[in-house]
Amino acid sequence: MNSAEPQRIYLDNAATSFPKPDSVVAAVTQYMTQCGVAAGRGTSRQATELDARIAACRAGLARLLGAASPHAISFAFNGTDSLNLAIHGCLAPGDHVVTTELEHNSALRPLRDWETHRGVQVTHLAPDVDGRIDPASVRDALRPNTRLVAVTHASNVTGVIQPIREIGELIAQSRTLTPGPFLGGRGEPATRGVLYLVDAAQTAGHVPIDVQAAHIDLLCCSGHKGLLGPLGTGVTYIRSSRASEIRPLRHGGTGSQSESLDQPTGSPDKYESGNPNAVGLVGLAAAVEWIEAHGVPALQARTQPLLALLYEGLSANPRVRVLSPDPRKVDNAGVISFVIDMMDPRITASIMDSHFGIEIRSGLHCAPLVHRSLGTADTGGTARASIGPFTTEADVDALCTAVLMITAAM
Repeated sequence: MNSAEPQRIYLDNAATSFPKPDSVVAAVTQYMTQCGVAAGRGTSRQATELDARIAACRAGLARLLGAASPHAISFAFNGTDSLNLAIHGCLAPGDHVVTTELEHNSALRPLRDWETHRGVQVTHLAPDVDGRIDPASVRDALRPNTRLVAVTHASNVTGVIQPIREIGELIAQSRTLTPGPFLGGRGEPATRGVLYLVDAAQTAGHVPIDVQAAHIDLLCCSGHKGLLGPLGTGVTYIRSSRASEIRPLRHGGTGSQSESLDQPTGSPDKYESGNPNAVGLVGLAAAVEWIEAHGVPALQARTQPLLALLYEGLSANPRVRVLSPDPRKVDNAGVISFVIDMMDPRITASIMDSHFGIEIRSGLHCAPLVHRSLGTADTGGTARASIGPFTTEADVDALCTAVLMITAAM
């Protein structure tokens, strides 16, 4: 960096977290320079140590998510890969899916594929004025052939946290209902086979999650966002009692049961064909250890004042429209979207980077239905600032000051 370049300020943690904890960098470096072996495919000392490290990562993730067993945790190559496993692994022609307008394309596009080519019906629920999904609307959308309810834990556009526990409780209740005035008064029983999927890409590591308390059957997330691990890592939680209902996305070598031509049936081997991203997983293991040492509630408590400061600073500018609700009133996972009057968000992000050294995201953020409801789909989407555990008050002040300078020059 030469003297003419501004200092780098990173506010794009919803895309991927940066910086990573020093321990993550050290773990990746150690693997690349001193280990380098394949996971689950050797008995050497290095291979044994690597397998133990990955097992510790699986156990740590189970603790973070409240899973009953580490075997309920399967590794994926990213959040999209994880969501594809969950969605493609459970649906069949003729099924019905309940989802929301808040979802990322990583969920919307697999669902559209089933809708277009395989006769699956999909219901998209709209959020309320605060950007939240009413749990009762999920219950009322259930049908006898509903197979899947897929809900994002937090919008990657507005940051609003959804009531996943309340939704899960209603889904759990629906499984035990007898025929009666359910499903909009049609007198039909709720489906007993419905699976509850939560996309935690924007919340894992940022917000406490308990899959058992929330009655979650499937949870998908990337490892490189709030979990602070390297890119190329993803996590799938599959409730043990429902694992037999989820088909694997890939078939092949797992390092186990090699004498059989059939895919293993036990978790997690069933879902982990091919060499895992060992270097990514050792980094993720270090990241999970770092998060456990600091505590998710403490990390969340640290970010809330910064979110409030960011919202206040942007809202005070008369040339700025903030699309995220006030985080002091509506729970937020760390994302604030905004637009500057008469300025394409892509231009906003470009000026932020080139003139102020501030990295944010612009566009539709791969969540087109949210922008339709916000009225930003045809105007370039939004500018999005997202904070992480290493964001400082000075970083937030710098963004608000930069926006003020941009609007003053217009």
